[in-house]
Amino acid sequence: MKGRLKRHGIITAGALALFLAGCQAGEKTEDRGAAGDTDNATTEQSRQEDSSAENGGMDHMMHGGTGEVPEGLKEAGSPAYPVGTKVMMHADHMPGMDGVEATVSGAYETTVYSVSYTPTDGSEPVKDHKWVIHEELENPGDAPLKPGATAVLKADHMPGMEGAEATIDSAQQTTVYMVDFVPEDSDQEVKNHKWVTEDELSAE
Repeated sequence: MKGRLKRHGIITAGALALFLAGCQAGEKTEDRGAAGDTDNATTEQSRQEDSSAENGGMDHMMHGGTGEVPEGLKEAGSPAYPVGTKVMMHADHMPGMDGVEATVSGAYETTVYSVSYTPTDGSEPVKDHKWVIHEELENPGDAPLKPGATAVLKADHMPGMEGAEATIDSAQQTTVYMVDFVPEDSDQEVKNHKWVTEDELSAE
């Protein structure tokens, strides 16, 4: 009888030891999984930040707007693409923009600039941002400003843009358009995107 009880005790103790070992292994596996998830998230965040820097910060661009235009901006008299026209876009200011259909929601005559600046929110410097129009600069004087000139931005196309000092990279007098479109990488419509130049559009 004592022998059977002793053997039973040994078997029970052995089973308990196996159970505890299994729990510890499971906990270690879960810990490794959690650590892996954290590593993957960190890697993905780094990849997105690197991509944003390479694209001049365009991933942070505010996709839509209210449709309000700066004071003094004149509507185009006879634009190539009147309001309501369906067009194809050939611009990559934002992800999912190039090669998609858009509807013109506004057409204006002005001077447009590509600019470089350091955002006021501490973000990485933005190079060759397209586009800012003359009416979105603080007290710019007569248009056009020459490349290399500096001006303070009133535009808020991107976080940290308004109030930043910018350097003019290029300037051209042309018709600019506001457009509505659905990005290639999304199913949500972008309303009143500012700005697209006439040579970045074509008829369908």
